[in-house]
This record gives sequence, structure tokens and C-alpha cells, in this order.
Amino acid sequence: MKTSEKIIEKTEKYGAHNYHSKEVVFEYATGARVTDPEGRKYFDMLSAYSALNFGHLHPEIVAAAKEQLDKVTLTSRAFHNELLCDFYESLCKLTGKNMVLPMNTGAEAVETSLKTARRWGAFVKGVEDGKQEIIVCNNNFHGRTITVISMSSDPSCRKGFGPFTPGFVNIDYGNIEQLKAAITPNTVAFLVEPIQGEAGIIVPPEGFLKAASEICKENNVLLIADEVQTGFARTGKMFACEWEGVEPDIYVLGKALGGGVMPVSAVVSDSSILGVYEPGSHGSTFGGNPLACAVSIKAMEILVRDNYPKMALEKGAYFMDKLKELKNPDILEIRGRGLLIGVEFKVPAAPYVKALIANGVLAKETHEMTIRFAPPITISYEEIDLAMEAIRKAIG
Repeated sequence: MKTSEKIIEKTEKYGAHNYHSKEVVFEYATGARVTDPEGRKYFDMLSAYSALNFGHLHPEIVAAAKEQLDKVTLTSRAFHNELLCDFYESLCKLTGKNMVLPMNTGAEAVETSLKTARRWGAFVKGVEDGKQEIIVCNNNFHGRTITVISMSSDPSCRKGFGPFTPGFVNIDYGNIEQLKAAITPNTVAFLVEPIQGEAGIIVPPEGFLKAASEICKENNVLLIADEVQTGFARTGKMFACEWEGVEPDIYVLGKALGGGVMPVSAVVSDSSILGVYEPGSHGSTFGGNPLACAVSIKAMEILVRDNYPKMALEKGAYFMDKLKELKNPDILEIRGRGLLIGVEFKVPAAPYVKALIANGVLAKETHEMTIRFAPPITISYEEIDLAMEAIRKAIG
């Protein structure tokens, strides 16, 4: 029998050390519960960074995957498959847009949105090719590619990876005056997370997204919303931009789009923007593969049918109220929306994370001082209560 210790030892022996994983091994998981090889049970309060909005092994999504596995899993984009058109239609209906470009990972989708904005800037706005500028925010997290870390303000993401891709202008998150000042005739887009997840669940000042949207429209600049982590009901709305009634020009989507079963991502916009592509100008061998489409179509169906935004809003309010009852002088602030919640401490949070895991709650610190709580949207109220008992033992 493989033990957790042996599994971790083998992983560390053969794998590159680009992660410092918590010392928990998942052997089985269902819903919001995880079991390790020794039979210890945990509540999953991270949800694979919101990729598991539906919980582990949602039976309908698993069934859709199994059915498709017996038919066809991959065609490449050299040929058509019968499900890609349905995936497109479902995602267009969900977002209110009319065109989709499918990819696999969130980082790929972000890269695709940047290429889209630059090409739109050159072909439509008339910016000289090579001079396009994109405005981004400090403390952003959009992925790990060379171009994406080029706009990061986190030194740990950048050290040793230069030279970096030019063309990015950084402003402070939530600072509307800096956004206004940063726009030039060469500005083609403003890329923003509606809530900064990796930075510590940072909710922007009220009205920021609305004002940013208006400024972008006034200056013929594309508003790109990175909803990879916040999308698909996580914050209590289908998309977090809806909290301010904002519809971005481009949605960057991923994580929960794959139902916790497959990596699925997409850039969603209108033909006036995504129409800048022609055959050969961009692509992905696995992007839009039929297996991914099958699970994603089912995931979107469930999102709407079972009203996941309402579930996340109500369960999030319930969970947040319980967390705010914690009596701990080290807690500085509890913030978030829906089931994306951050508990910020005055001291490093890692010891509290260790205590949580010891009490059967899986969470992780971000930016050293904040613990992110983001359980599956399918978590029951009873499970929240049981998890809170363990959280009180560890934190309260």
C-alpha cells in the first residue's frame, strides 16, 4: 500500500520543485470531501483555486465524460467535431457574446486575450504594430508564461526569467485616476481581475469597475476581464463583473469551465473583436476537443439549471457570518464575495493553515498573511457547520 509519506517522497525525488505543496495526498474525493491513503478525511476549502465549483466528481459531469470517452476524445482543429458548435453556443448564451476562441488553461486564455487586443489595436484601432500598450494592475496574477509574468509586480514570479515582453503599463489596483493617466493613443486594452484572488481576495473599491468600463469606452480601449477564478458563480454572480453591472469587451474564462474534470478555457467576445483572426493566425491542438466540450456543456447546463450564483451568494453569506464570529486578535479583516473569502491576519498565516489541515480543513495561505476559503459551491450547510467546528479549533 502506498502511504502519503512514500507518495510525497517519490514526488519530491522526481519532480521539479516549482511547488511547495501542503503534505496532504488526495486518494479519493467527492463533493467537498477528500480522503487520503490513510483514510483521513478533509473538507476541501480551496477547490483547486475555484476549478471545482461543482465539487469533486459531480456525477452528471463524470457521466458526460464517460459517455464521450466511448465516442471520440480528440480531433485537433484540423477537423470538425460534433460538440464544439454546441460548446460555442452554450458559452455565448451564458456570456451574452457572439464568438468564442477555445483554449485549455487559464494562462493560455490570458495569452490569447493579449494577442487579440494587440491585433485588434493594429487592425481596427489603427495603432502602429509593435507600439500597442496594455494596462494592467499591480499585484495581478494572470498565469506563469513569459509574457504574463512580464506584467507581474511580484519579484518571485520574475527572478531569472528575463528578458521580458514589453508593452505593459502597471497601475495600482482600484486607482481610477492612475488608469485615466496611463491611457495613451497606443493603449489597446485594460486587463483586470474583478477580484484579485492570488493577491489575497482583494475586492476593488465600489464603483471602480464601472468607472473603468466607462473610461475604456470613452478612449476606444478594450476592457478585458480575467474571470478565470471569479467566473461561473464563484462570487455569487455568474461573473464577478456583474456586481457593478459591467459587461467587459472580452471575458477570459477557465478553471470551473471544465467542471473539475478537464482543463478548458476560452476567450469570449464579439465578432467585431475576435474577427481579427484568420486561419493559421492562432490555434491549439487540444483547444475545443470533444471530451472537453462534453464536460463543459454539461457544467454550463448545471450552472444555470441549479442556479449556482444564488447558491454561492447565500452559502457565502452564511459562511462569512460564521467566520466573522471567530475570536482571534490576530485576524485583521475578513472579506470577499460569495464563496471566495479571504481571512487576513496581522501575522503570517502559515501556522494557522497547518492547524486547519491538522483539524481536517484544507486551505492555503496567499501573500503570506491571508487564508483563502473557497469551498465547492455544492457544499451543504451541514458541511459548512462541521467545517466551522474544525476552523474554530484551528483559528478561533
